[in-house]
Amino acid sequence: MSAPIIEARQVSRWYGLVMGLNHISFDILPGITGLVGPNGAGKSTLIQIITGQLKPSSGTLTVLGHTPWNHPPTLARLGYCPEKEALPEHLRPLEWLTGLGLLSGLPRQQVGPIASASLAKVRLREADWGKRLGQFSKGMRQRVKLAQAIMHQPDLLVLDEPMNGLDPMGRQEIATILKELAAQGVHILISSHILAELEPLCRNIMILNWGRVMATGARHHIRSGLTDWPEQLTVLCEDPEALAALLFEGGHLLGFDAHQEEGRLTFRIKDPQGFFPQWASLVRESDQAIHEIRSGNRSLQTLFNKVTHS
Repeated sequence: MSAPIIEARQVSRWYGLVMGLNHISFDILPGITGLVGPNGAGKSTLIQIITGQLKPSSGTLTVLGHTPWNHPPTLARLGYCPEKEALPEHLRPLEWLTGLGLLSGLPRQQVGPIASASLAKVRLREADWGKRLGQFSKGMRQRVKLAQAIMHQPDLLVLDEPMNGLDPMGRQEIATILKELAAQGVHILISSHILAELEPLCRNIMILNWGRVMATGARHHIRSGLTDWPEQLTVLCEDPEALAALLFEGGHLLGFDAHQEEGRLTFRIKDPQGFFPQWASLVRESDQAIHEIRSGNRSLQTLFNKVTHS
């Protein structure tokens, strides 16, 4: 087991009488981790503590083995892409990144090529490099923000809603970039309300609600602990009505929806733990080909809804 890159023990953060985080403890392991939760859950507060912008009111949090608050060597190993932006609209992207690189200590002879490589890495078209940032769309501005976050080759990349404003193709391109970075050894913490984006991207997730950690770890491990949650499956088969009748007679179903013409059966299972060991024999008993099986409520969206509304 790899050592955690972020460790929190009994961390709380108050804003006067308002509690942003409430005695949370967790470990974030290497790879890509998704941070999800409704508005007001404490995600922004946690990100600000991780990136050294806030100090915990109590408890301890370490990033890459050190406390980030007032510790420049640790902060130098972080890349941060905030949700909010204040880009200088009169500058061009290469000018802005070059200035940031010089401020952060990159050598003058190298900062230009590094800035250009970062813009290319986020797939910002070179034809747009001559435009001023004030002319950029929301999606283009997101790419520039990501480019500045990776300029100095950070060990940990913290991204707050990085895909806001991107079209589907742009989101796919950013996801590809993040996977490439992770393959190169960069650890990534990504916050997003668009949960479908995190599902194929993240190795682990952490769900926050009301300033508390509701669940953390690999998605399938969290899901396995929700034993009171009926499973839902969609099956593409030759005769969905016959399969539904077989399962219903066996007492396995809470409900079903069969579409004979489409060859599709969606059903909810009464006892998942008892059902799945019998699934293979039930398929053989049905004596028909099963073309595809989709798990309708193992998605991150359903898991998120279940955990945050429990």
